[in-house]
Order: sequence, then structure tokens, then C-alpha cells
Amino acid sequence: MDWQLSDDAQPASRVPAARLVEAQPDARPVPVTGAWRPGDDPGERRFARIGDVETESGGTIPDAVLAFETWGRLDERAENAVLVLHALTGDSHVRGPAGPGHATAGWWEDVVGPGRAIDTDRFFVVAPNMLGGCQGSTGPASLDRDGLEWGSRFPRVTVRDQVEAQRRLADQLGIRRWHAVVGGSMGGMHALEWAVAHPERVGSAALLASNAATSADQIAQNTLQIEAVTNDPGWLGGDFYDLPGHAGPARGLALARRMAMLGYRSQQELNERFRREWQSSVDPLHGGRFQVESYLDVHGNRFTRRFDAGSYVRLVDAMSTHDVGRGRGGVEAALERVTAPTLVVGISSDRLFPVADQRRLASGIPTSVSGAEPVVLESGFGHDAFLIESSRVGDLLATLLA
Repeated sequence: MDWQLSDDAQPASRVPAARLVEAQPDARPVPVTGAWRPGDDPGERRFARIGDVETESGGTIPDAVLAFETWGRLDERAENAVLVLHALTGDSHVRGPAGPGHATAGWWEDVVGPGRAIDTDRFFVVAPNMLGGCQGSTGPASLDRDGLEWGSRFPRVTVRDQVEAQRRLADQLGIRRWHAVVGGSMGGMHALEWAVAHPERVGSAALLASNAATSADQIAQNTLQIEAVTNDPGWLGGDFYDLPGHAGPARGLALARRMAMLGYRSQQELNERFRREWQSSVDPLHGGRFQVESYLDVHGNRFTRRFDAGSYVRLVDAMSTHDVGRGRGGVEAALERVTAPTLVVGISSDRLFPVADQRRLASGIPTSVSGAEPVVLESGFGHDAFLIESSRVGDLLATLLA
């Protein structure tokens, strides 16, 4: 199905007119939420009940669940486990086809698998869906004990809350120490938190296109995306789940996704691929559209069919609260706690998490494998290069895991 293409791991391209027709809401009704719900096909997901989670915000998530997937076999000493952590709108489906239980194909097929950089013939790979997400882990679209969706009642969560949930999953799986913890973007925040909060449990770490603390510029962008969702009349304060499909906050969620795409892709890529070309033979001055407008629209429309607006608001907010130095004497003091060999990778054209963010990580982590400077991947694909440039990223990870 067209809607099950991976949004993030594909270079930008002109949108064929046929796909624009399919993208229209009246052609394919937009669900009130794209979340995985109990009763849906579980696909390759497994589920772990991790108990009550007390959040940093003071809320409680009772009897929380983490959805996760695994590949490979855990060895007898439980020393070959690798934790792979997804980005903001990713999920546990790192590899495998799209299907009834999975809206998209695996997002890192060329990096994780037999004979790949993260070799599932050698490693036991674990990929959880983060707490607050919408693909099987407890989040706003999940049912509370009263049988109703959490909605607006779901507490604010932080990266630290999410890592605590992952720690409990590791304990249940019998993993006392990860051979490696790997994450990109928001997943890199999680990997960093693991290395700082639990240094004795991390054998090595890879932080890809990530940061130590969310900057004012990044928070500003996050705030606009949140407001795009919450200003939609269908948001209803976060309690929209009983509405029919078209009445939900799909327009706001699609707009937030379109805004986010401008941070995920570079100016160079968009300018080179789309220039000022028209989508059709109709001049934009006379009712036509530019190709880049259509590209953003399709991504926005697609996104509403695989994600949940409540999760999006909570997860973007969690990114804004990220500060590894909070309560630890500042960022530099926190980074000094890292003891694992750590690969820090930046993307030359990343305008969401620019290379200065990775330079701060590399210079502050005493065990950075590249010293005070990060490894900079020269790429025109922008932030999403850690997903698109899978061969080059795989080579870097293979060296770390050798």
C-alpha cells in the first residue's frame, strides 16, 4: 500500500499526481487516531507490563506497558544484547515488512539484521516503543483502568521517565548490561540518558544526530508544532477519541508534521529536488501548486494515518524537557559520568540538531571514540541522514561494535 511506505528513510522526491489523489481525506477517511489499539493485529510486537511509573511531573501511569520487538538470540551470559532506540515518530519495527500489524516497513533494515552492522546473528537486538508512544506502549490513546482513553489525563513524561521504563524492560528480559545502546535524534537522547544514569549497564553507546540539552531554538520549533495540534478544533483538550474520524485533530497533526519535515530535511535537498517546479501544468499564480507543497501535504496526510495526536504532543514536549544536566550540576558534569566508549555522529546539513550539538557531546564525554570532535557525516539529506545514509552509518556502527 502507498500509505505504508517509510516516511523518514526515503529521500525527498516529486509526488506523482496519482498519489496526490489518494492522499485526499475524502478518498481515504482519516481515523481519529493512527495508534495501535488492543484488538489490532500485534504483528511482531511483544508486550511487557512494567508496573506503575511515577513521572517526573508528579503523575502516575499505573500498570504501564511497553511494546517491543526483538531479533537474534540472547546468549547464556546475557552479554550480547543491543538496545536500539527510535526517534520521535518511529516505533519498535526496526526491520520487517509492513503488514496488518505494522503501518510501515522496518525503518533501519539496512543497519539491523543478519550480516548487517548490528548483526542479529551475533547480537540480541531489542527495540522498544517509547513510553507515551502510540504503537503498543502506554500513551494517551491507551485505555486507562476505567476503560476510557487516557487522553488529557496522560501525564507529562520526560526522557528520564522513558529510560526508566526501558530499564524495567531490560530487567524483565534478564539484561543487566547492554553490549551497546544505539539511538538517533530523540533515540539519541535516550541512549545518552542510559550512559549517564546507568553507566555500569552500558558497554558502548552511539549517539546519532542528537544533543545533550534541547536548545531554545529547538523548543521554539517544538512549541509551534504542539500549538498546530492543540489549536485544531478537533483537539478538544486531548479528549477527542470518541469523535468520528474526520472530526479529530487530523488537520492540526498534519500541519505539525509538515512543519517538522522542514527540520528533518536540508535546504540543499529541497532546493535541488524541487526547485520552483510546479506540481502540474497549472501555474501556482493561477491555482496550481508547487511540487514542494504537494510533497509536504502527502507526508502530513500519511502521518495522520499512522500516528496519534495525543502522543505527538506528549513526545514533542518530552523532547523539549530534555536536559541531561538537570539536577546533575549541569551538562558538562553529567557528561563526565559516561564511562562507555561512545560514538557521537553529526550530520553536516542538519538544521534541527546542528553539528554544534554533537560537538558539545563529544567534547564533554571523556570516552568519545573520536575525541573532542564528533564524527561528521557529510550529507545533503539533513537530519534524516542517519536513517537515509544507512550504509555509511552502518560502517560507523560496525566499527564501534567490532
